[in-house]
Amino acid sequence: MPQSPLYETDFYAWAKEQASLLRAGKLTAADIENIAEEIDSMGRSEKRELISRLTVLLLHLLKWRFQPDRRSSSWEASISVQRNRLARHLEDNPSLKSQIPKAFVDAYRDAILEAVAETNLPRSIFPPECPWSFEEATTADFWPDDVDRP
Repeated sequence: MPQSPLYETDFYAWAKEQASLLRAGKLTAADIENIAEEIDSMGRSEKRELISRLTVLLLHLLKWRFQPDRRSSSWEASISVQRNRLARHLEDNPSLKSQIPKAFVDAYRDAILEAVAETNLPRSIFPPECPWSFEEATTADFWPDDVDRP
């Protein structure tokens, strides 16, 4: 299993070279070790994307809930867009659904940190565990304390 020197010096050229080798069926000439590493990395990237989308969604839901006087159509749009992007991401990567419970906990932990920084509210105001389920947070008609929606 040869390792291409391009992997370290010109990733784009390496990727093109490896794709060409694989398409030609030249597996013995391909940089299998690094190809495998890149495929693993792509999987990790998809999981990070899930957590990132959930973090943004939960951050805006927290702001919506704990700063009702600052609610705006911009926040509403951001929540809706993140819900749509999460749905598409999970449609494109259905096996990520098994990762949702842990990703949701990780995302909420990050969302609290960002909410404290963005709102200047004390951390103690935010529940230590997410007050909503994944299903609630991602449902289009769910709005925490719906009474004051713009």
